[in-house]
Amino acid sequence: MNFVRNLIPTAVLALAFTVIAPATAQDIKIGDINSYKSQPQHLEHYKRGMELALEEVNKAGGINGRKVVLVMRDDNGNPGEAVRAAEELVSREQVHALTGSMLSHVALAISDFSKQKKVFFLATMSLSDRMIWQNGHPYTFRLRAGTYTQAAMLVEEAAKLKKKRWAVVYPNYEFGQSAAATFKAMLKERQPDVEFVAEQAPPLGKLEPGSVVQALADAKPDAIFNVLFGADLIKFARAGKTSGLFEGREVVSMVTGEPENLEPLKDDTPNGWIVTGYPYADVKTPLHTAFDSAYRAKYKDHPRLSSVMGYSTIKSVTEGMKKARSSDNDKLVAAFANLQVDTPFGRITYRPNDNQSTIGSFVGRTRNVGGTGVMVDSRYVDGVPFQPSDAEVRKLRPGS
Repeated sequence: MNFVRNLIPTAVLALAFTVIAPATAQDIKIGDINSYKSQPQHLEHYKRGMELALEEVNKAGGINGRKVVLVMRDDNGNPGEAVRAAEELVSREQVHALTGSMLSHVALAISDFSKQKKVFFLATMSLSDRMIWQNGHPYTFRLRAGTYTQAAMLVEEAAKLKKKRWAVVYPNYEFGQSAAATFKAMLKERQPDVEFVAEQAPPLGKLEPGSVVQALADAKPDAIFNVLFGADLIKFARAGKTSGLFEGREVVSMVTGEPENLEPLKDDTPNGWIVTGYPYADVKTPLHTAFDSAYRAKYKDHPRLSSVMGYSTIKSVTEGMKKARSSDNDKLVAAFANLQVDTPFGRITYRPNDNQSTIGSFVGRTRNVGGTGVMVDSRYVDGVPFQPSDAEVRKLRPGS
């Protein structure tokens, strides 16, 4: 997904290896590991959100008078490099907490490191539910609404369509596999007569659009569930538009409504897809308005979903440390149980049963407005009603 690499200045990419603000021995360090080079369309805005929150926290006195600094490392989208970066941050930089990871397979690797080393880790952008359930443990928490929650929101809309024949397309790695499997199981439960007539799972970042679109068209589905994002999504949308794949068919699509994914589609933006995303211009709550105004004033640009996640990451970790009255890992872990944090999407809580936040997502439809993709007819859907119960979590999460 390097199609937007040239949009990000080299000097900006270099920040992925630096400490943002000089650090002293008395400062609190947060170490963030992410795929800054391979996913710049998301992570430049994520970094901006973190910087804005960091500025606000330090302006308000930091944590018990101690300044908070951010130390960033790039994992190059590689689990092995992510673990090496985590080791270096903990051992040499002596960070007090780890955050980050957008790609699910990378997040799982960092989570395993945090379990072995008993280091607090807040997974911020990854959607994989495996890290909080099957591979869950006390030291890893997750901010973003995961595949289960977002799939449940979309299934509620998909079931209303009453379509029988569905096709599924997703990137062939942890996130895509999990999203597709969850959607299929949930829709089958809601609509027992549903059939899944085609499934395409191209490697992440290596979509061959012609063959994928043709395979889906040959199956003659009534509707399509899509999990492709980034460059793969652009190729898929363009090829599907050219071939007429989407004509007369409903498409339900995870994360397509996020500006990072929707805006690059430009004139290839499809009309009417049901999506999860972030219609930043339409959110008028006090918390979001304050965030939006501060973000635009600082960066002369509108926020993206990753901006919200970056901002909420810093707010979560610093609120946790304030509650713990310490940066000690075990005390921070204890403090995160039922921790409440004000985010641009409203107040969220970190659930003690699976370390997942209750943040939700927006659900709406896509629209092509003069060659620009926007999300319309949207509403914010709180995460709580779409998360598994305590009893379900006990089945999913060993030792819970």
